[in-house]
Amino acid sequence: MMRRALVIAQKELIQLRRDRMTLAMMVALPLVQLLLFGYAINTDVRHIPTLVYDQDRSVASRELTRSLEATGFYDLVGEVRGYDEISRAFGAGRARAALVVPPRFASDQKRGRPTTLQLVVDGSDPQIVASATNTAASLLGARSRPASGAEIRLEPSIWYNPEQRTAVFVVPGLVGVILTMTMVMITAMAIARERERGTLEQLIVSPVQRFELILGKIVPFVGIGYVQMTIILLAGRWVFDVPLSGSLSMLYGMALLFIAANLALGLFFSTLAQTQQQAMQMSFFFLLPNILLSGFMFPFESMPRPAQWFGQALPLTHFLRIVRGITLKDAGLVDLLPELVWLGGILGALVLLTSLRFSKKLA
Repeated sequence: MMRRALVIAQKELIQLRRDRMTLAMMVALPLVQLLLFGYAINTDVRHIPTLVYDQDRSVASRELTRSLEATGFYDLVGEVRGYDEISRAFGAGRARAALVVPPRFASDQKRGRPTTLQLVVDGSDPQIVASATNTAASLLGARSRPASGAEIRLEPSIWYNPEQRTAVFVVPGLVGVILTMTMVMITAMAIARERERGTLEQLIVSPVQRFELILGKIVPFVGIGYVQMTIILLAGRWVFDVPLSGSLSMLYGMALLFIAANLALGLFFSTLAQTQQQAMQMSFFFLLPNILLSGFMFPFESMPRPAQWFGQALPLTHFLRIVRGITLKDAGLVDLLPELVWLGGILGALVLLTSLRFSKKLA
């Protein structure tokens, strides 16, 4: 009995050796997980893009902002002249915090009067709120002189999610994550299924061009993506009381690029895979970096630069900024135009690669 079991085990090893795709996945998956969790993922929120609204414009206020940046927790990305500019920068994702210096900051410090500075924080990501406020409070506390009366107080102002509810941050992001998971997986098995069922020959002898075939494979699933998106948004609104502040029509229009990009990516995987199992393995392999490097779970700004460059190539990274910007911050088209450009470029590249990869001949 043991001899027969060893023969079966030997047969499985031979089959596994012939399945190069599965073998590569077995080797690559632990390496990717090790690199992502050990190098790219950092729960210490640093390098928060920060604006300065300096109403004092004194040497003391400029010194204060420089010391704020020197902590390494804040990256000063510009100065503004009012709260409306802060709101636009938050909506476009250019900044996550803003330090507001009162008009008589230097004068009050010289005269030994207490001063209150305001720190406006984008509360759509609760992880950033705690890090931004605690670090600023520690810095101002170290610079205070309570004995002489020149105390510096910090007044945090949390926008978009003042209660810091995790659902407000997670649920809009789930729209992108679930669409990525389902759209990529469904279409990844499309060409592989045609090959396994033997129907690929019918496509080969047909007059359908490569681009037409790719487009025809994508279009039916766009409607499915919209249905899933609607279900998540409605459930988030009714069950978790997630706000829908912006234009839903604009959100649905922008989602078309994201859904199409994921469908094109799934089709690209299907042209690489020989079987539906391999196509599914590649889909799961792709899902992990999407969740970890897109900003869904961890702040994008706290990741190392190479990880951010890789994350910029993921459609989910840009759609998360779009869906959170519209639903939570009422962001406009101009604010989100850079993300649309990125999605359009990724979609074009994927459609081109998939069209080139698909060959109207049997392997």
